[in-house]
Amino acid sequence: MEHTAPTPPSFTGPVLRPGEPGYAEEVAGFQTAAAHRPSLAVGAVDAEDVRLAVAYAAEHGLPVAVQATGHGLSVAADGGVLVGTRRMADVEVDAPARTARVAAGARWGAVVEAAARHGLAPLNGSSPTVGAVGYTLGGGIGLLARRYGYAADHVRALEAVTADGRLRRLGPGGELFGALLGTGGNFGVVTAVELELFPVPAVYGGQLVFDAPLAERAVETWRRWTADGVPEEMTSSAVLLRFPDVPAVPAPLRGRYTASLRIVFAGPEEEGEKLVAPLRAAGERLVDDLRPMPYGESAAIHREPTTPHAYTATNALLRELPPEALRAVHGTVGPDSPVDCVVDVRHLGGALRRRGPAGAAVDHRDAEYVVRVLSFPGPRTGPDAIRERHALLRRALEPWTAGHSLAFLYGDGERAGEAQTRAGYEPGTYERLAALKAVHDPHNLFRFNRNITPAAGPAGAAPATP
Repeated sequence: MEHTAPTPPSFTGPVLRPGEPGYAEEVAGFQTAAAHRPSLAVGAVDAEDVRLAVAYAAEHGLPVAVQATGHGLSVAADGGVLVGTRRMADVEVDAPARTARVAAGARWGAVVEAAARHGLAPLNGSSPTVGAVGYTLGGGIGLLARRYGYAADHVRALEAVTADGRLRRLGPGGELFGALLGTGGNFGVVTAVELELFPVPAVYGGQLVFDAPLAERAVETWRRWTADGVPEEMTSSAVLLRFPDVPAVPAPLRGRYTASLRIVFAGPEEEGEKLVAPLRAAGERLVDDLRPMPYGESAAIHREPTTPHAYTATNALLRELPPEALRAVHGTVGPDSPVDCVVDVRHLGGALRRRGPAGAAVDHRDAEYVVRVLSFPGPRTGPDAIRERHALLRRALEPWTAGHSLAFLYGDGERAGEAQTRAGYEPGTYERLAALKAVHDPHNLFRFNRNITPAAGPAGAAPATP
């Protein structure tokens, strides 16, 4: 770790070193299982601050990390320069063009709100507090995923600072543009994106929540329902979790192990009601709040937590979800698991199979489902126990696994390595990205991530890493 760094240039935003007032707050993020510990934290207020930070880091051989909200933190910076973008939060909607220009630190809630004023919707995720740009650079499987595909497939333009300290505006057709989309922060610091918006003023959605005795039946009913074919306008997931017994949880759910079927239908209420009838037939619900709603209220569907906390997650992208796979999920991370787990099984397919004009580096599009599991470190559940339980799940799902999503790997940065990153892409894609990395970031300046290692040079050795 670099304990000291040379004197930086003049920035508009704050520049902080370890031990200085405000440093801890500057580096903190939503994910508390890990935290960045840079030698220098730059609170960027505009693209010029970002450019200066990257140029300074490159000049002095320091690696660069970037953070907006810190939801998806997987590999924490130890030394180097952290560029914080949360102050860069502007959102500008061009309603006639159906686009939004979103700055690096803007959160989805602000983008949804701005677009909804015009009867439009972005391809946002389930949490309104997640950073829109970081989410999109990871691919982006959102509320309208089966209807419109990955968020990364619908980016019109990018503004990014690359390892040479240049601020560039990039568009579809360029290899660097496609490489930035789907690889997180591997090729630069994106300062703004221009996103496509969609004419979705309202959806039919909410949750059907079943108590423990009906949990397996409800999820199996959902599995058959998705396998039998639902329209692309229907995006859904099945979530298994035990609610904590605390006053903040609604009384009917406190302390209960439940199965929650989460519905987003981009169509009329009458058709939505008909489509979900087989799910309601699974049995009595603890909660049934399906309703038509303005898209601006779509955060109410998943009701994601808003308080920072520690979590570790793994996942598997599955080509199919037969009954045996679902039994493997219940048997390894279900209610009898010694490690408390939140299991989230999302139905993919539909438009997610089709590549868009952006050329995004998002692979494994033959996957029909993704199984995610999140666990929460604490006094009774250490990281080793979580790691072992997650590995058990991955092994159990191997017969149906196509790969994994790098965007859904949280915490456990100790396991981050080339093999793990390779598994997030098809072999040819990874080799192409590694070759581009050698061109655009030969010294691996941007490596605090699920890192793509620069390809070996002509002499057979990878470029040196400072």
